[in-house]
Amino acid sequence: MVDKQYLTVSALTKYLKRKFDVDPYLRRVYLTGEISNFRLRPRHQYFSLKDEHAKISAIMFQSAFSKIKFRPEEGMKVLVSGYISLYEITGQYQIYIDHMEPDGIGALYQAYEQLKNKLRQEGVFALPKKPIPRFPKRIAVITSPSGAVIRDIITTVQRRYPIVQLVLFPAQVQGKTAADSLVSCLNQVNQIGDFDTVIIGRGGGSIEDLWPFNEEKVARAIVDLNIPVISSVGHETDTTIADLVADLRAPTPTAAAELATPVLKETLLQLKQLQTSLYQTVRNILIKKRQLLQVYQNSPIFQRPQNLYRDYIQRVDQLTNLLLDLTQQNIHNANQKWQMLYQALKFQRPDIKQLNLQLNTLEQNLQQSYSHNLKEKRQQLIQGATNLDNLSPLKTLQRGYAIVSDHQRVITTVQKLSAKQQVQVRLADGDFQAQVLQIEAKNNDRK
Repeated sequence: MVDKQYLTVSALTKYLKRKFDVDPYLRRVYLTGEISNFRLRPRHQYFSLKDEHAKISAIMFQSAFSKIKFRPEEGMKVLVSGYISLYEITGQYQIYIDHMEPDGIGALYQAYEQLKNKLRQEGVFALPKKPIPRFPKRIAVITSPSGAVIRDIITTVQRRYPIVQLVLFPAQVQGKTAADSLVSCLNQVNQIGDFDTVIIGRGGGSIEDLWPFNEEKVARAIVDLNIPVISSVGHETDTTIADLVADLRAPTPTAAAELATPVLKETLLQLKQLQTSLYQTVRNILIKKRQLLQVYQNSPIFQRPQNLYRDYIQRVDQLTNLLLDLTQQNIHNANQKWQMLYQALKFQRPDIKQLNLQLNTLEQNLQQSYSHNLKEKRQQLIQGATNLDNLSPLKTLQRGYAIVSDHQRVITTVQKLSAKQQVQVRLADGDFQAQVLQIEAKNNDRK
């Protein structure tokens, strides 16, 4: 009977692992399959690849996972490459992936679409765009210092608007470190802050060449910038994430420079035209004002202003004369009474001493009555004069009222007005022309 050799599980597993590791066909394996059981982890990623009939465990270490340009999702079909080995603890074979890309679509394009959808859901594309200043003083340009972009921008700006100051922020626009370089330049511009506009871009190229402008960090830096940004990346048919988040997209660097600056000669010509128009407008206004002044000067009110208060002066004179007549009448009546008393004394032989006392008393009363009557009439005269002064048109104007005329007569009723009629309105401190827009008659009848 042959002795049986029993192996430990560990020994068998090591043997099988050795077989996997030395097999040349398993050192580089290319697989296509659908991602299953995927959940994004902080470092290494563990998931499965499957098709209709089989499934294999997969692991992708952080060093390899950080290089892919898209985010794997559950159910996504991918193309992977790596090597096959056995995990001794569980005895399970698995593929160690060092490269992954979507099946049927480029990885960069997949990453582009994923970032675009993410930013759209966040509302980044819907943020209000900052207006581009029409007459900038300083423009920051973020691009390669040796490319054709900066030369095109300088040439265009010098031709159109040479008084603006261009400040170049040299940046890498291609390669693995280009995104960090662009973000650094954007942060520098934001910190300095003394710029009216920012132009960022590069010339044409493949999607790989333009990829730094599709990085999320670059998009975030553009959105956070406090200065309006004009993006010009690649050719007119190329659209990057930077173009979508910028305040304005230009199809070419030359177009970006044109959008950022006006044409100085055209601006000066427009200013000259505006100056001429302003001069002509002011001249026309002065002519109309002089004509209006002439109308005012020829107005009957200004020709004979005394007519405004002539009737009131006559009324004051009448009241003054009336007051004097009443005073004289009171004095005459008092004298008649005194004469009657005097004649009565002659016939009755009154007590002269007593009558003298009565006479003195009556005389004092008469004087007091006269003084009181005179004072009262004087107060009435003053009150009448005050009332007349308050009724003066000039006083009425000072209380906020106005005199409306049509250059020929004073208008006292709306029935003398018509729509769109030009009228002259006089206030306490001046006059102005007005046009009747609407007439509303008031019914003052009382029931």
